[in-house]
Amino acid sequence: MSNSVWIYRIYDITEEINLKSVEQVLAPDKPTSRLRLNRVQSKSIHIDNPPVTVELGNTNIQINEKQYSAVVTARVFDLGVISIVLKVHLFPETSYADLRDLSVRLNSTDSLEPIFQSFLETLKKSLKITVAPSREQYVEDFIIYFFRTWDSEWDPAPILLGEKETLSEQVRRDTLKNSFSYGTGDLAIITWDSALVYDSEGSTDIPDLLEFATTQLLELRYYDGLLSHELDRMHDAIESAEKVGWWTRLRYYRKIMKNIMEVVIDITEITEKIQKQLTVTEDVFYARVYGSALTIFRTREWTDIIHKKVSLIQRNYSMLSDEVINHRSMLLELAIVGLFVFEIVLGLFQLI
Repeated sequence: MSNSVWIYRIYDITEEINLKSVEQVLAPDKPTSRLRLNRVQSKSIHIDNPPVTVELGNTNIQINEKQYSAVVTARVFDLGVISIVLKVHLFPETSYADLRDLSVRLNSTDSLEPIFQSFLETLKKSLKITVAPSREQYVEDFIIYFFRTWDSEWDPAPILLGEKETLSEQVRRDTLKNSFSYGTGDLAIITWDSALVYDSEGSTDIPDLLEFATTQLLELRYYDGLLSHELDRMHDAIESAEKVGWWTRLRYYRKIMKNIMEVVIDITEITEKIQKQLTVTEDVFYARVYGSALTIFRTREWTDIIHKKVSLIQRNYSMLSDEVINHRSMLLELAIVGLFVFEIVLGLFQLI
């Protein structure tokens, strides 16, 4: 891969995708493959179910009144995520000023969205996937500036931030603090929504790791939103139950408790699956890069928020369970009292 700009749109579209079926459907018409990092041994990085990569062809795009050619690829994850990437080739004569102008434009334009949507719709149609309205808002964008050759005199900070304004030393220092280099021919700088990757050999391992991290962020965002919705629905259901008679209320409570347990089980399973999607076991350098990406994207904070919401739901379950148990105890006590009264009345009738 020559010097290029990788523009990502990562979409959450469904609960789960069968990757074997994806290969069977797409392979006859499009080149497909399973992701494999090429610089490390398979035992050093474990990918639970490697996503399917499919080549969607070439397209031309116009940015800053210039025509660029781009290779379009998609990656389908079993978590229900589709990532579409426009790999825009940079001209050999591209100067630093050209690159900076391009980054500024990409940071502020929505002109590429129809292209992404067109490829996404084609892929969804091929895979026969319908997106639920609740998922349509969950999209992540990311840009990677990928170089086989890099001029050490160039300042990467304005490119990463898409800024034409002169940056302060503090901003520049904060932007470049997450820099990683294994040898003299590689460099990776990661920010919240962009990264610069220089690799003289053209390895795409770092972009692949960043794509996995962004996918995790997207999924955690979705399930956080789902939990918020479930909490609101649970509170509404409890309020509705309070307005009916106690016998009907118990039936409502049992229904709410059943829904709560289903949500907790589903969320627990999916968050564990998200976290196990990719595990770096032995490669120290990739572990640092991947771990830093997760920190920058605040995936741990999202995970903590999800755990807190799950704990809140579980406390509500305990509260409803106690309420049901109390009502059952009261019914049992009333039944016992009734039996005593019945025995007394029966004894009086016998005396008479």
